[in-house]
Amino acid sequence: MTQTLESTTPPINGGPIGISEVGAARALSVIGSSGKENAGVRLFIKSGGCSGYQYGMAIDDRELEGDTILFDRGVKLIVDRMSLPLVQGAEIDYVENMMGGGFTVNNPNATSACGCGSSFRTDGSAAQDGEGSSGCGSH
Repeated sequence: MTQTLESTTPPINGGPIGISEVGAARALSVIGSSGKENAGVRLFIKSGGCSGYQYGMAIDDRELEGDTILFDRGVKLIVDRMSLPLVQGAEIDYVENMMGGGFTVNNPNATSACGCGSSFRTDGSAAQDGEGSSGCGSH
């Protein structure tokens, strides 16, 4: 069974995830060009990265058993049951810098992160499948 939530305010620690205004504009553009009807942004966590967990994102038009579906700023956000506790209160953003642009996750649950921003650790916990050793270049 999936759970659907409508978010109209920025996420707070322990609350649902959200997406920034800039992130939403970029996500809607990417979703629109994906050719997938009723697609959203799937945010997931996997073990690995230089800090223990690594973020993953994909344009997905599937809703799987146990998914939580949220809507923020017109963007459908999909999070699986295992990833949700690690991203409660997080905000997806899109940033541009001299190296290009990309999506990033501002996660209040992360107690440390590697410099690239795609890998993090929560309060002293290792990744569930054993801590990975891959660096920032492998996301």
